[in-house]
This record gives sequence, structure tokens and C-alpha cells, in this order.
Amino acid sequence: MAVNAADVKTLRERTGAGMLDCKKALEEAGGDITKASELLREKGLAAAAKKGDRVATEGRVESYIHGAGRIGVLVEVNCETDFVAMTDQFKEFVRDLAMHIAAAAPKVVRREEVEAADLNKEREILRNQALNEGKPEKIVDKMVEGRINKYYEEVVLLEQSFVKDPDKTIQTLLNEKIATIGEQISIRRFVRFELGEGLEKKQDNFVEEVMAQVKA
Repeated sequence: MAVNAADVKTLRERTGAGMLDCKKALEEAGGDITKASELLREKGLAAAAKKGDRVATEGRVESYIHGAGRIGVLVEVNCETDFVAMTDQFKEFVRDLAMHIAAAAPKVVRREEVEAADLNKEREILRNQALNEGKPEKIVDKMVEGRINKYYEEVVLLEQSFVKDPDKTIQTLLNEKIATIGEQISIRRFVRFELGEGLEKKQDNFVEEVMAQVKA
């Protein structure tokens, strides 16, 4: 069902959980805010949000190389203590992130990091598309904003669907790990290199290869 933006805002303020998690909880709860709050608590997402102000300065940098050096990723993930950083659960989480980044090719960690110039360019493209589709100009801007959210889901790491479990976003996965481990965890930064990126050459779909390996 379609959920009310005001209800999403209310649920976020009440639980501290992420916007997408609140939206999904409301959809699952049929729009009932109280029930949606309970669902978020059951999943540990509300509890995870309460740890958001704690400082995470430990962690690890993980690398992932795919296809005989065709794609390379480095990702830094922070936690609060060196003890947690050395656990198998934390290491597995960071490795999964590195493989996801190789497969899904995000551009930034969070939507606030999307360059204004890139966002404006995307809005212009989407607006022209809507006009070319014959949509009335009075509703075009609203359509564009809806499609911009889809753009965020494509380029923002935290808003992408996890390649190993598409029913979860990376934000949901992160919140679950925070709740399970009991420490603040933050995905700080990443870099992704693809062989020959930006050069004119025969295009091989390395991304599909990585995703096939991740899901194997």
C-alpha cells in the first residue's frame, strides 16, 4: 500500500530508524504507526538508531579484487572498539560490503554526498523525459522528485538493495549489524576501480560476473 509521507516522518521521529526502513515498516503494518514501531523494534532497527551518536573510530579496511584484477574495491568501515573489529562477524560484514560495491557500483555512501551538479543534471534529464512522454507540466516536477528517489537507490550505497538479499537495503543490513553487535558501526568511505573505466574499449559486463559470484 502507499504510505503517507507525514506518517513516515512521524515514525522516524519516534524510532530514529531510516526513512526507507520506516516506509517499509508502514507498508508491512498497513499504515499503522504503532504496529510499524513494533516491527522496527523487533528487527532491531530502532535500537540501532539510538547508537548513532556514539563515536566509531576503530574498524578495518577491506579489499576485494574480482576477475583477475578486473574490478578492485577498498572500503573502510568503523566500529567503536578494536575487539569488535577483530570478530568474524564484523569481518564478514565488511567483506560482504566490498563484494556488494564491486557488483552494484555505487557512487557515494549516503545521499548527502551526491554532487549538486550531478543531481541537477539528473533532474534535467528526468524532466525532459517526462515532458517528452507528454506529461502535463504541472505534475512534471512532482514526477521528477519521485524518479530522483529511484536515482538515489541506484547510486547511493546505503539505499541500494543488498546483492545477497535484495529484500534488504544496505542501510537495513547495517542497522541489523549494529543491533546484533551492540556497537555503533559506520561505513565511512570506499573506492572502486574497474579496468579501463572511462576508456573507449570493448565493454565486458564485469558487474554481472561479480553478482553471479556473490549470489553463488
